[in-house]
Amino acid sequence: MKRFLVVVMAVVALCASGQVERPKLVVGLVVDQMRWDYLYNYEWGEGGFKTLLTDGYRCNNTIIDYVPTVTAAGHASIYSGTTPAFHGIAGNNFMLNGENVTSVQDDSERAVGGNEKTRGKSPRNLITTNIADQLMLATDFKSRTVGIALKDRAAILPAGHHPVGAYWYDKGSTSFVTSTYYMDKLPKWVSDFNKKHREELAMDLNNLPMGTIMTFALAEQALINEKLGQGDVTDMLTISVSNTDMCSHYYGTHSPQVNAIYMQLDKEIAHFIDVLDQRIGRGNYLLFLTADHGGTHSYQRMTSNGLPSGCWHNPDAIIAANKLLKQQFGVDSLLKAEMEYTFYLNREVIEASRLDYDQVMRAACQALEQPEEIQWAIDVSRIDTYPIPTILKERIKLGYFPERSGEIYVVPRTGVYAGKTEWAGSNHGSWSQSDSHIPLIFMGWHITPGETSQLTHMTDIAATVCAMLHIQAPNGCIGTPIFE
Repeated sequence: MKRFLVVVMAVVALCASGQVERPKLVVGLVVDQMRWDYLYNYEWGEGGFKTLLTDGYRCNNTIIDYVPTVTAAGHASIYSGTTPAFHGIAGNNFMLNGENVTSVQDDSERAVGGNEKTRGKSPRNLITTNIADQLMLATDFKSRTVGIALKDRAAILPAGHHPVGAYWYDKGSTSFVTSTYYMDKLPKWVSDFNKKHREELAMDLNNLPMGTIMTFALAEQALINEKLGQGDVTDMLTISVSNTDMCSHYYGTHSPQVNAIYMQLDKEIAHFIDVLDQRIGRGNYLLFLTADHGGTHSYQRMTSNGLPSGCWHNPDAIIAANKLLKQQFGVDSLLKAEMEYTFYLNREVIEASRLDYDQVMRAACQALEQPEEIQWAIDVSRIDTYPIPTILKERIKLGYFPERSGEIYVVPRTGVYAGKTEWAGSNHGSWSQSDSHIPLIFMGWHITPGETSQLTHMTDIAATVCAMLHIQAPNGCIGTPIFE
């Protein structure tokens, strides 16, 4: 018994003294709309992706287990280790208290550093913790996190609920900004960055390589000025490359414009790894690269090469469905809105018109299934009664958050995406491999080079990082650590 007590006391003393072995810094790098096969489609230069592929551990079969596969849900899921059903980020936009809001909209806050009349942003709609939050808890709130991205949601959601700061690009003021949720005034180093790069920030960052350059340049300044990785506990830096997605939406996968951004991204990763090696040391930081979702090739790219594809224009779909519903019930606008492949019934109109809700629901599903591009329109509350594959049922359930998600989920036929045939751009959001198969590479601290083709999941990322750091996984985490 004495020996047992001595061992227990020794373990307690070890934990209390903070001697659990951890890296100095965790870097999360998310490339928006990066398909898994991009890792192997491009001719990379020295450093950058080549270094990740040779020195890192590749998980070649990482899948998103929910729908919709969109940016906000993806960033929230990567860092929380769970899905919209638990973390509440049901899409880029969703209904909250009857209002159409963005994933990070917070009207109790205001913008800082740009147009102060701009709606405020915060992570409050994220109802679970994430890796950054768990690091804070494990280090008695000494750990420091910074989030950087062009998109607000891509900077805010990964950085957790109490970071040092989160900064995103405001096109209206052509500068990086933040919110009163974090601070009342931009740090001097961010203001100086905006002044120094005034000309570059005025460019079309969405569609030019300059967007990638500015993202990494600000991330490097965050690393230096916030002294990340220089303290006694593990810090975190989250970086999201947003223009890979925005440019793909406009020009399409493998377009010259998108290719140019990926070539620049390769160079920026190479430089940033060098910076990390010099400031932190290769063995002292843990880096992972992944994507928030993939992307379906454009209709033009597919059909011009004799491959099946299709487009479903969601604004037209709700107009057509409401027209059919009016013919049946004599009431306008029984479908209120469509977001991320889900449709919202107009409960106020249904009640005011004294219509039977279930009857309207059945008719709405039938109306939404009319276009040949749609395979199923599903009443989510009765999803178990539908003769659809179990794997699809599970993904819809894991992506559904009551009161935020729409009551009807629409499943396009395989290869069909939301858009028009005349558009050159790509899109995402569906369950398909194109949208749900993402890259995942770990590199650095305690990582042995290698690869696996075993099935792994987006939700496993947070579980793996937390297990490696010997900290509790986020409170909604459903993932499993990848490494033994």
